[in-house]
Amino acid sequence: MRSFLILAMFTASLAQAAFSEYEEVRDLRLDAAGLAKLNLQAGAGSLEVTGVAGQDEIIVTATIHVPTANEDKARELIESRLVLTLQKDGDEAVLRGYFDEGRWSWGDSPSVHLEVQVPARFGLDVDDGSGSIVVNGVSGDIDIDDGSGSIKMQQVGGTIHIDDGSGSISVTDAGADVDIEDGSGSITVRGVGGSVTVDDGSGSINVSEVEHDLIIIDDGSGGLNFSEIKGRVEKDS
Repeated sequence: MRSFLILAMFTASLAQAAFSEYEEVRDLRLDAAGLAKLNLQAGAGSLEVTGVAGQDEIIVTATIHVPTANEDKARELIESRLVLTLQKDGDEAVLRGYFDEGRWSWGDSPSVHLEVQVPARFGLDVDDGSGSIVVNGVSGDIDIDDGSGSIKMQQVGGTIHIDDGSGSISVTDAGADVDIEDGSGSITVRGVGGSVTVDDGSGSINVSEVEHDLIIIDDGSGGLNFSEIKGRVEKDS
C-alpha cells in the first residue's frame, strides 16, 4: 500500500508539472534576397540554426514558454515583455527573440526557443544569453558570443569564432579556421580545413584531423589530447 501511495503522489506531481507552463508558437518569415548574414540576438532558450541549400528565405519558429498555468497572466507578460522581430538591416537580417529583463514573481524566467532555417550561403552573428545552440549546414563565417549552454556545430564552411562562458563545445567538419575562447566546459573539435586556436579556462580539450595548425593559448585545467594535426602544434607553457 505504501508503495502505491508513493507512486500515486509521484504521478500527480508529474501531471501538475506538465500543466504549470504556458506555451505559444509563432512563425516569422523574411525574403533573404540580397542578404548575406543573420544577426541573431537571443536570451534564455535553445537555439537551432540550419542552412538549407537553394533556399532564399529565412524561416523562424519561436516556441515561447512562460512558467505559469494562468493563461491571462502569461499573455499579459508576453504582450509587455516579449521581443520577437525579424527584419532587414542593410545586407543582413536581424532576428531578436527574447524577453526584456525584469524581476519575475514566480519560479523560472520565461524563455524563447528558436528554430531557424537560413540559406546555406549565410553567415551568422549570434549573441545568446543561455540555452543550447546547434548550428548545421551554414557555409558563411560564424561568430558566437554565448553566456551559458552547450554549443554544437557541424558541416560549417566559413571561419568560426566562439566566445563562451560555460558549457560544452563541439565542432565537427569545419571548412576554415576555428577560434575558441572558453570559460569552462569540454571542447571537442574534429575535421577542420584551417587552423584551430583554443584559449580555455577549464575542461578537457580534444582536437583531431586538422589541416593546418593547432595553437593552444591556454589549456587551463583539464586534459589535452590531439591527433592528426598536419601543421605545427604550438602550446604556451
